[in-house]
Amino acid sequence: MSQLKTIQGGDAPIWLPRLATRGGPRFLQIADALQTAVGDGSLKPGDRLPPQRQLAAQLDVDLTTITRAYDEARRRNLLEGRGARGTYVAAPKVELNAILDLSMNTPPPPDGVDFDDLLKQGLSQVLMRADAELLMTYHLAGGSDSDRQAGAQWLAPMFAPLDAQQLLVCPGAQAAIAALLLALSEPGDVILAEPASYPGLRAAAIQFGRRLVAVEADQHGMLPARLEQACRQHKPALVYLNPTLQNPTAVTMPQRRRREIASIARRCKVRIIEDDPYWLLADAPPPPIATLAPEQVVYISTLSKCLTPGLRVAFVLLRDPLERERFLTALRSFALMPAPLTTALATQWIVDGSAGRLMEGIRKEARLRHRMARDILAGRYSGTGDGLHVWLELPAYWNSSELARAAAGEGIAVTPAEAFATGSAFANAIRISLGSIKDRGPLQAGLQRLSHLLARRP
Repeated sequence: MSQLKTIQGGDAPIWLPRLATRGGPRFLQIADALQTAVGDGSLKPGDRLPPQRQLAAQLDVDLTTITRAYDEARRRNLLEGRGARGTYVAAPKVELNAILDLSMNTPPPPDGVDFDDLLKQGLSQVLMRADAELLMTYHLAGGSDSDRQAGAQWLAPMFAPLDAQQLLVCPGAQAAIAALLLALSEPGDVILAEPASYPGLRAAAIQFGRRLVAVEADQHGMLPARLEQACRQHKPALVYLNPTLQNPTAVTMPQRRRREIASIARRCKVRIIEDDPYWLLADAPPPPIATLAPEQVVYISTLSKCLTPGLRVAFVLLRDPLERERFLTALRSFALMPAPLTTALATQWIVDGSAGRLMEGIRKEARLRHRMARDILAGRYSGTGDGLHVWLELPAYWNSSELARAAAGEGIAVTPAEAFATGSAFANAIRISLGSIKDRGPLQAGLQRLSHLLARRP
């Protein structure tokens, strides 16, 4: 189909195709020969092709034929023009099909808020008011007085009034959970949790040699009778709960259930870790369990889920001073301190009101995305219209792992139920996160693609 040949007066071989008399249109023969030569390595990316007039003369064809052939080769991504330098064999085109990520629970871009401008203004204020050296050196774990005061201001909707000295500032909720496991339990101890819970809890429990035991839950969260039974049977060190817009089921535990849980915690003398990252995103949530049994509950609130993951700032309400010291000792074993610059930014945003404006923009955008999910997923949507995620129960002909693999084949990432399982049994469901795709258009396309996938049998 082609050959390399040195022409008279030249010092470098040029590529020449062999043309057949009855091989069809000559421009297509030339393009096909080019494709074959690239495929078999006769021509390599970066090789220069003959100028069109020169090749036309060598093949004894019209210049128009060569022009059409080169245009066809460009359409097939075989050639690239480099202006006056000529035409070259193109590098292979890599298809970068972006995955539509519905698996990561992150806040959506805020509606009506210029995040870039907010970030620039916040950092400008921090750098103007703080000593740069202090932002780049070691700090005592637990946060400064101003950071704790900002935390008390942030938690005021849940706890008013609040003693800021009972608050600790941590580098994210995951670090707080890990430090609490180390501080409030021993290797081999049992930790009770709902059958589907935050995967970070399981990861920390396994790493530290704690044993997770699942306690049955219903549409309102952990069942009080089952909790009391498990407390008497297993003598747990801790109970882990995420009672508002629970991850992954999106269930918000009603106030009556919270009161029952708090009563059992007092009666059985068991400590509760109340991980509550979504309270401020929920519509009229009940008061935290920590307000009902303050002596039994450690409360965690992170900014990563309601503002932006990059802040990595969480507030931990721990009322006992001895336990605060044990917690800080445990935290120092793997995370000496939150990053001073991001902590200062979080404090600045809270104090000047930027954090509140940002959160309202996120809440507004989240509601719009839930409305979209409800319209597209129709009868399968079971969310409450707020928060960052939806728990989608699957038709019987799909199981969650198969559906996740099939969705990946369609360019969509979702999280199957087994990723959240605290025991051997888990629901036939997936979690869909609505915030991680920046723009609504691709999110809508991903949800529609997922809806079509759910409608057909595997």
